[in-house]
Amino acid sequence: MKGLYVHSEIGPLKKILLHRPGEELLNLAPDDLGRLLFDDIPFLEVAQQEHDRFAEILREQGVEVLYLEKLCAEALDAEPGAREEYTEQWLKESGLRGKNMLAAVKEYLYSIRDTQAFVEKTIAGLRKNEVDLPSASSTLLTDLVGQDQDSETDLLIDPMPNTYFTRDPFAVVGKGVMLHHMFSVTRNRETLLGKFIFKYHPEYKRTPLWYRRDSSYHVEGGDVLNLNEHTLAIGISQRTQAAAIDELAQNLFWGGKGAEIDTIYAFNIPVSRAFMHLDTVFTQIDVDKFTIHPGIMGTLQVFKITKGAEQGQVKIEEMIDTLEHVLAKALDIDTVKLIPCGGGDPTAAAREQWNDGSNTLCVSPGKICVYQRNTVTNDVLYKEGLDLLVVPSAELSRGRGGPRCMSMPFEREDL
Repeated sequence: MKGLYVHSEIGPLKKILLHRPGEELLNLAPDDLGRLLFDDIPFLEVAQQEHDRFAEILREQGVEVLYLEKLCAEALDAEPGAREEYTEQWLKESGLRGKNMLAAVKEYLYSIRDTQAFVEKTIAGLRKNEVDLPSASSTLLTDLVGQDQDSETDLLIDPMPNTYFTRDPFAVVGKGVMLHHMFSVTRNRETLLGKFIFKYHPEYKRTPLWYRRDSSYHVEGGDVLNLNEHTLAIGISQRTQAAAIDELAQNLFWGGKGAEIDTIYAFNIPVSRAFMHLDTVFTQIDVDKFTIHPGIMGTLQVFKITKGAEQGQVKIEEMIDTLEHVLAKALDIDTVKLIPCGGGDPTAAAREQWNDGSNTLCVSPGKICVYQRNTVTNDVLYKEGLDLLVVPSAELSRGRGGPRCMSMPFEREDL
């Protein structure tokens, strides 16, 4: 099968996209953590070991594992001039200013012959001591404005340390993709890799785009859940705007590109670091089961959006009902079971929610990847009959994202 094919959260997983954490984590410094959306600095060697085990677990289940950096490199190599185009766009979005400074960085990037190494360097960011910077006598004022040469930070261009959370820059929906405009400048640069994959990669360049990164409104993949072939769930969160869902509905319902989605459920979730995305609040783990953080029970506002009778029209209905009933209706089944993170214990729930106890990746119905450290939640899931694929998580979890956050399915079998 060529291209993308994802119509659910739980259909048997066949192909998935990951990014192995790299040197971008070595360019994290304490003073830069807030700007780069990290709370702590993962130990790279251990994070890579844990991530390699995650990939190995998926392969053991018969899943083909793709890597973001490799796909992007293949896309750049497939089209004459694509690497130069990527370089220009990356520099434009890097925050670097000044003709001489940009020329020096461009010369350095062109010296990297291997395309995948080049892509990995654009993810890793640049330190001042890596580049032959203009001398004081040749420096222009525009080279210095915005670039503090005496700053304590060694960074010339910020890394993209969140890249191992491949769920967020874009979202596969059906046979197409939403290419996102992300909430923060730091993370929005990650979507550039997706742009070139879906523009130039031989296998994916004809993929329909349901959303574009140059949209005015931000949306992130952690807020997008495929419920079935015709139904999406999307979170209205700190990182996904209601206006983005309005735009997406127009594109899916009236865009004329073969989209199969005719219903969107919009979940208005609390703005909180712990509730960053919809998939940190709940994830589907079986035909009729979801993990859920008990802290959002009774706080969710849900809207059902459907296609109107005339071109461009949509209908919006607020769902005044329990979450269980809303999800059952969305899935067209009789009942669903919500399994609380932390087993309902408030302290365990808060602690394990912080470490993404509700953020699971379903490999097939009832078989899910979970973080090892969430022992209370995992014990509850075992007792509910779930088959757990346990991922080591001491360092990966420091980035505030779980197995679902770290992965973007490219192909699932139909249920």
